[in-house]
Amino acid sequence: MGQTKKPKMAVWKFASCDGCQLRLLNLEDRLLAIAEEIDFARFPQGFRDTAQGPYDISLVEGSISTPQDEQLIQEIRRRSRVVVALGACATGGGIQALRNCHDTGKWKQLVYPNPSAIDICDQSTPLSHHIHVDFELRGCPINPEQLIEVIAAHRHGRKPYLPTHSLCGECKRMGYICVTVTRRIPCMGPVTQAGCGALCPAMGRGCYGCFGPCDTNNVQALEKVWCQRLAVPADEFHRAFQGINFWPIPYRRESERS
Repeated sequence: MGQTKKPKMAVWKFASCDGCQLRLLNLEDRLLAIAEEIDFARFPQGFRDTAQGPYDISLVEGSISTPQDEQLIQEIRRRSRVVVALGACATGGGIQALRNCHDTGKWKQLVYPNPSAIDICDQSTPLSHHIHVDFELRGCPINPEQLIEVIAAHRHGRKPYLPTHSLCGECKRMGYICVTVTRRIPCMGPVTQAGCGALCPAMGRGCYGCFGPCDTNNVQALEKVWCQRLAVPADEFHRAFQGINFWPIPYRRESERS
């Protein structure tokens, strides 16, 4: 019997820091094992050779910030069976989406000596604002185990398991003590999606929402805890949502109240 043809994978980058692609590279030996199952047809950071599409799966990092980005992401969608958004920039706009609430033309005048040469969109937006995205991997950077799960699921024709519940459930399962209850530290865990391994609470810090909003995000209940029990000023609570996942509606709504 002949060998089964390996799926073709492409990795793309838009406005981002490359951190999510580095997470893939940092898999090292496991990346080599993945390469035995997947044909890395396009991955400039990891492999020199590039093959043309169409692609079975495209991993896309970064937010859409220029007219050229808008055209390319449409082309990627047409050439890919499955599109996976990698990280906070691709799924939530990233830190660059904070400019969406301001006059882009005004700050271009302040920053650049030749503003007319800067060709950007008025807003920096996640991939889902432009195309259908099959799967989203949250985080800044992503959890590499979730990436492996998506690749494995695609290879075996099943749906990947990606958590959508809040970080609090993950925190409790790992046996960490609640920093809000025991140390009165403000924490965004109740409204943030699980997946990071509760890194900040494990270090005695409050979560700052790098995995974006969970499915059951009761922001009003969290506001009562922060403002009434922890005496956090209301404007400080709202500013807590002005971060790397600013653009998703649950976080944006609270941020705009500041």
